[in-house]
Amino acid sequence: MSFNLDKITRENVKGLSPYSSARDEYVSDGSTMVFLDANENPFENGVNRYPDPQQRGLKAILAEQKGIKEENILLGNGSDEVLDLLFRAFCEPKQDNIITLPPTYGMYKVLSGINLVENREVLLNDDFQPNVEGILNTIDSNTKLLFICSPNNPTGNSFSTSIIEELLTSFNGLVIIDEAYIDFSSEESWTSKLADYPNLIVTQTLSKAYGMAGIRLGLCMASTEIIAVLNKIKPPYNVNQLTQDKAIERVLDIKGVKEEVTKILTERSNLIEALKAVSFVETIYPTDANFILAKVDDATLRYNQLLEKGVVVRNRTTQPLCENTLRFTVGTQKENESLINALKRLSK
Repeated sequence: MSFNLDKITRENVKGLSPYSSARDEYVSDGSTMVFLDANENPFENGVNRYPDPQQRGLKAILAEQKGIKEENILLGNGSDEVLDLLFRAFCEPKQDNIITLPPTYGMYKVLSGINLVENREVLLNDDFQPNVEGILNTIDSNTKLLFICSPNNPTGNSFSTSIIEELLTSFNGLVIIDEAYIDFSSEESWTSKLADYPNLIVTQTLSKAYGMAGIRLGLCMASTEIIAVLNKIKPPYNVNQLTQDKAIERVLDIKGVKEEVTKILTERSNLIEALKAVSFVETIYPTDANFILAKVDDATLRYNQLLEKGVVVRNRTTQPLCENTLRFTVGTQKENESLINALKRLSK
């Protein structure tokens, strides 16, 4: 199937010119420049200047680490901003639709409501894999985006490579693979396939493996053509200077990030073993993420009991296919011990 980006881009976006500051118009480290263009306070305090609108320093590091070009990256104020930009660039309100695969990340549905775009839900199969036939039967001429979360939240599993490839080749819209948890998985990132699929978009975040949830930084990686469209509508200074500085510091700490991921994976294995000994835990689902989904006898009861013991987990029982499930984030050894001790006391 032939993919044509122009056909799915909103008409009003095609004719837009992005807001351009003077600092978009040259490449320099700024060390020798006199800035009299942006009506800033000239007295230095570290943040008196507007940040680099293109986040060039950070993008250069990320591009090298991920084996792609800087032009293939868009950075956002959290992945949620990136996802919102996709709706605003490619989905006509009250006309177009998207497809999501519940149980999945809830913001896709929220953003579809905010942007007045129909959300068509196709449930995962019982083994938590995409229902290809159901998805393809749901697509029509107004379907613009297909959201795939892999490893999936809240189930934790990765989706079959062959299934995703079939969807990429069969769908004439954009396929967004949300890889928020990819650093905890042995699966290869789909960023390596960007050149093979012009309709592929990969989103990632610094909130999970990198431990930077507080700075709110999301990544969008796609063809230069898709990134160019998104750059037309992104706010000019959407990633602040403090976030850029902290992100650069963290992504350069490759050894530190790997060590923390290794510790989380070790603790994940320990937590799975401990959960097997809890009498009211009925099923522990396979996970490629930094959390574990488990089916229990009564999720709401156990959730409230854990709250009373000072442990906060996530009750996912209201989600499709997730009746009586709890989602346990893998914490530090001490935090996990608190959870395990609480579960043991409840298990008596």
